[in-house]
Amino acid sequence: MAKKSMVIREVKRKKLADKYFKKRTELRDAVKNMALSEDERYEASVQLQKLPRDSAPIRGRNRCNLTGRPHGYYRKFGLGRNKLRESVMRGDVPGVVKASW
Repeated sequence: MAKKSMVIREVKRKKLADKYFKKRTELRDAVKNMALSEDERYEASVQLQKLPRDSAPIRGRNRCNLTGRPHGYYRKFGLGRNKLRESVMRGDVPGVVKASW
């Protein structure tokens, strides 16, 4: 089980990323737009740097929905490897079977 503070921190990052998503994409597009003047592009990059760091979606970490474990995360199921195995053994995950050969 991950520390509650780490899970709460990730929730906070996700909320900030959602809040600033539109503004961040507009500023990034302005920086990349070569039709704008150099000063306008520079001002857009300065505004982009002034946004909170945690508003960048790349800073988010995938964590297990049940335990908050950051490693061994399966994106398709939203679970860590341990909890995914337990769920599969109980039959909670449709279409997944234990391998045997």
